[in-house]
Amino acid sequence: MTHATVATYMPSRRNARRIGAIAGYTVLEAWRNRLIVLAVVAVVLLTLLSLFARELAVTESGRLQTAILASTLRVASVFLVALYILNGITREFNDKVLELMLSLDLPRPGYLMGKFLGFAIVALAVAAVATVPVAVLAPIHAALAWGCSLALELLIIAALCVFCITTFTQLLPAAAFVTSFYLLARSISAIQLMSASTLLGVDGFGRKVSAMLAYALAIALPRMDAFTQTAWLVNDAGAQPALLNILLQTTAYVGLLLAAAMFDFYRKNF
Repeated sequence: MTHATVATYMPSRRNARRIGAIAGYTVLEAWRNRLIVLAVVAVVLLTLLSLFARELAVTESGRLQTAILASTLRVASVFLVALYILNGITREFNDKVLELMLSLDLPRPGYLMGKFLGFAIVALAVAAVATVPVAVLAPIHAALAWGCSLALELLIIAALCVFCITTFTQLLPAAAFVTSFYLLARSISAIQLMSASTLLGVDGFGRKVSAMLAYALAIALPRMDAFTQTAWLVNDAGAQPALLNILLQTTAYVGLLLAAAMFDFYRKNF
């Protein structure tokens, strides 16, 4: 091995170790902040809520409990992970921890990749905790597919939060953007159907314009309505064919969001 090869190989190994250290510190911070404990408490409370709904049901009590538990766990997991990531990076901005990290011999993409890897591990842990009570109520293969889809959904939310907080650097606008993005991605299929419907009484030109706008939004947004479907659990519908499409969407959008975050991170002056 030549001296030039050693000179290029050693910094890459050193940067990889630093990225791993940042990811490990991020996971340790989540553990110290009791995020997993909070996730367990949320799961227990939502499970009790589903049990209460089951007692109120006249028929199909088991299906109703599974549906309520799965839908509430999905929303709770998304917003728990999103708020933790946004609050954690905002605190680093305010406490000047980011400036201290950037003063070291570490490229800016290394910092972002380390933080995202740590947040990805945290998101996978939250998804695993949320899948446990679902696996008790639903068939195990359907629950595993639901949990894998939830994990992929949380990875998109983690990448989105990293992009938003590096762009806005403030908690409130970043949280508003993440919430709007998620709700719009969850309802874009319904928006497309309504924009193309003739029941709204809109003339031909206005309906075409609204349909084109909805179609453009559908191209730019991930199809979150196809992720983590409750029908997989209550109807035992085949979820395995949809997981490949979900995996491809996750890979594409995580890559795009991280690339956009790195581009915006490079142009900032600290």
